[in-house]
Amino acid sequence: MTDLATLISEPKIDTHLHLLDPARHSYAAETGYHPAGQELCTLDYLRPLLAAHGVGKAVLVQPTSGYGPDNTALLEALAASNGAWRGIAVLAPDISFEALAALKAQGIVGAAFQMPAHPPWHFRAHAGLIEKLAALDMVLDLQFEGEQVFEAMALIEESEVRVVIDHCGRPDLAAGLDGFAFRALKCLAEREAPTCIKLSGLHKFAAFPWPFEGAHGVVAELLRAFGPQRCLWGSDLPYLRLPERLDYGMSLALAGQLFPDPAVRAQVMHETAERMFWNHHRSMP
Repeated sequence: MTDLATLISEPKIDTHLHLLDPARHSYAAETGYHPAGQELCTLDYLRPLLAAHGVGKAVLVQPTSGYGPDNTALLEALAASNGAWRGIAVLAPDISFEALAALKAQGIVGAAFQMPAHPPWHFRAHAGLIEKLAALDMVLDLQFEGEQVFEAMALIEESEVRVVIDHCGRPDLAAGLDGFAFRALKCLAEREAPTCIKLSGLHKFAAFPWPFEGAHGVVAELLRAFGPQRCLWGSDLPYLRLPERLDYGMSLALAGQLFPDPAVRAQVMHETAERMFWNHHRSMP
């Protein structure tokens, strides 16, 4: 297992963080869940936290909790980062091409489809948005769980949009690595358009306690199927709705367990994200 001091010293990009600061940016009344207490993650907290752990760049994902489609706090954070952070926004399906291009100029690199938070086929109405993302060479960030993978595949089957899959696809561990849904998830590695998966969020689908050993086989199999050049790391800070406490250092230490090979770790925790979100080109492996 790699020691924490080594992990802190290595270049890293955290590709899954949430900004939640209701004192500065009020939550939208219509959102179903308003994080509080240890679930908050303000700009003033996030900057020194990342610096203390040697995280040079980060991707902030707009949460449906609290803010929904109001990306004001996210955009403020991106502007304050001087290019060190990128953002994944929650967007209306009918956003114009011009408005989407304007968001891209502000550091928004894609749109989040958080499928577990919506009824089946909710995102069928977002087909136009998917094509605008493809045209602007932006990312579709998909979060689904279990058999929702089939709905996700249907959404993107005719599109060239670049795709990022959140939290290992949140597989059903009871179905095993030979389950139909998990085998379908691995097939997404074969998309011609660049498609990456975040080897993150083990607490989203595996039982406590840390280090979520029931999910380690999933991570190993996804790393084999996608290859480190299509895998990303993210912490999922500030760990919404958890039954037990989880800290940033624990997430980093877990990465050291899951990726003991320094060359693999460099790709998963830095190089793939650099290509996908900062220096992308269509020839990405």
